[in-house]
Amino acid sequence: MCLAVPLKLVSVSGTDAVGEVGGIQREVSIMMTPDVKVGDYVIVHAGFAIQVLDQKEAEENLELLRQIGNTVEVKREEVQARRKAGKPD
Repeated sequence: MCLAVPLKLVSVSGTDAVGEVGGIQREVSIMMTPDVKVGDYVIVHAGFAIQVLDQKEAEENLELLRQIGNTVEVKREEVQARRKAGKPD
């Protein structure tokens, strides 16, 4: 399964840009979204910006990803606690 992540562009130079999410910066090709500018949100897949998002949509997507991450963490802790107690998964 592939996951495309929204990033906020913090710099743009030619067909390359730097996007940021959660304090982590990544280089991104903007060849498929040539009209983007610093401050825009883009969906990034495999290092390529494939779609421009408005801020509201980007923030909604990021919140959903956070919720998924939190749920996974809670479930992981539950499984570890069951295993430690000698109970089956």
